[in-house]
Amino acid sequence: MATGWIKQVIDMATGGIEQKRRYWQYKARLEQLPANYRAAIDALERYMLHFGPGEADSLQSMLDDLADLFEQSAANGTPVRAIVGEDPVEFAEAFLRNYPGGQWISRERERLTNAIDRVAGNEP
Repeated sequence: MATGWIKQVIDMATGGIEQKRRYWQYKARLEQLPANYRAAIDALERYMLHFGPGEADSLQSMLDDLADLFEQSAANGTPVRAIVGEDPVEFAEAFLRNYPGGQWISRERERLTNAIDRVAGNEP
């Protein structure tokens, strides 16, 4: 069974025609960005696919919002470092907090908490 970002890519590839259309529109938008913005968003996308939403609609919404941010920043001449700050991981984590639905890490945290509660005799 596929997990994490592999599942997201498979879901995106096998999802409905509307999901595919949105994804290809997103990719076309990225092609219009200057090279340095495109490279930054590619790196962020890779990271976020590992830790972001596991549901195709949530994932696509996150990617669309990321593209919006970088398009607006490019149009305003905002440097990449000014977008993501000194710690790109913190930026990505803060961005991901806006899309909690379907995150595998949320499910795993809940699973861990429930397991410990059961062991400790504190059934939820």
